[in-house]
Amino acid sequence: MAQQVKRAFKYRFYPTGEQAAELSRTFGCVRLVYNKALEERTRAWSGEQRRISYVQSSAALTQWKKTEEFGFLAEVSSVPLQQALRHLQTAFGNFFGKRAKYPRFKAKKKSRASAEYTRSGFKWRDGRLTLAKMSGHLDIRWSRPLPAGAEPTTVTVSRDSAGRWFVSLLCDDRIAPAPATANAVGIDAGITSLVTLSTGEKVANPKHERRDRARLAKAQRELSRKAKGSVNREKARLRVAKVHARIADRRRDFLHKLTSRIVHENQVVVIEDLTVRNLLKNGKLARAISDASWTELRSMLEYKCAWYGRELVVVDRWFPSSKLCATCGTSRAKLPLNVREWTCDCGATHDRDVNAAENILAAGLAVSACGDGVRPQRESSRTGPSSVKQETQRATAGIPRL
Repeated sequence: MAQQVKRAFKYRFYPTGEQAAELSRTFGCVRLVYNKALEERTRAWSGEQRRISYVQSSAALTQWKKTEEFGFLAEVSSVPLQQALRHLQTAFGNFFGKRAKYPRFKAKKKSRASAEYTRSGFKWRDGRLTLAKMSGHLDIRWSRPLPAGAEPTTVTVSRDSAGRWFVSLLCDDRIAPAPATANAVGIDAGITSLVTLSTGEKVANPKHERRDRARLAKAQRELSRKAKGSVNREKARLRVAKVHARIADRRRDFLHKLTSRIVHENQVVVIEDLTVRNLLKNGKLARAISDASWTELRSMLEYKCAWYGRELVVVDRWFPSSKLCATCGTSRAKLPLNVREWTCDCGATHDRDVNAAENILAAGLAVSACGDGVRPQRESSRTGPSSVKQETQRATAGIPRL
């Protein structure tokens, strides 16, 4: 049965000079309101131990518009300004709920800028979008159609650091689950091979950043030679930003195609719970890990599995998937990264990545079957055979403990 979801459709558009100027002013006002409200909240808490609510921030915004210093805030649509205050309220809610760090100030003008319009801030008629304070509709390039009969409930306009304009339309959509299949797959993320599947398939890492590294370095050298504040420096900055945008676009496109194929071909998908933030502390591998974008890979798998009726199982980060023999369940004490193949005492020879993917799949199936954990005790590797090892053997064999 198809499920109702909120889905964003992002398109590129090309504003006229007048529209670009109006949106730029709106971006600046949104940034000012957000930063000023954050400053007021921080000052009230640090000085008086007093919290400021969204209602109070909204009332303060009304007063700012009446002053001579900030009277220009009344010249742009009020909807994006109110949405900025709501976003700040959400950020503080996440902070006090210990789900995020303390809210940060919005970056300078040359970074990505955006403004959000709710239903009262735009007009949608006959497939044309017109924003508040604008006379003409946006020249949107419809790279894919919206769902039949869908009308956007929220519109987000953005400009990236490369100067490209985008509009994101949030609509109600119905997604039908993918046809059921009996296939299950374990995924081992890596650097040389982006992912290794338990079927033995290895997907090569395209290394988008590395392929464009020379072009990026050249653009950055040219930027460093330009005088600060000059027109030529801004042109050089745009060239650097365009290289970064090219890398990010190609990486995202590759990950979308890969994750869509995995989700549609398998009913159960098993991955490891990697702590990418900690792995990035490795100075030798940080650049390669960032280029692999494991976090974005997992995020895509999560929402696509939810959309298409698939089951995503996450195996504990401490599960020794590489060290375990998928044949007999014996665990090696050490397995350095430079060892890509190894032979177990039982005589089985393993490819490191394929063996890890097979163990991840077996452990995930055990978790899916009975909800049992596969996190080993730390001391089990230092002691002899134990019940923990027997439990791990059952998990790698795909037999749940009853």
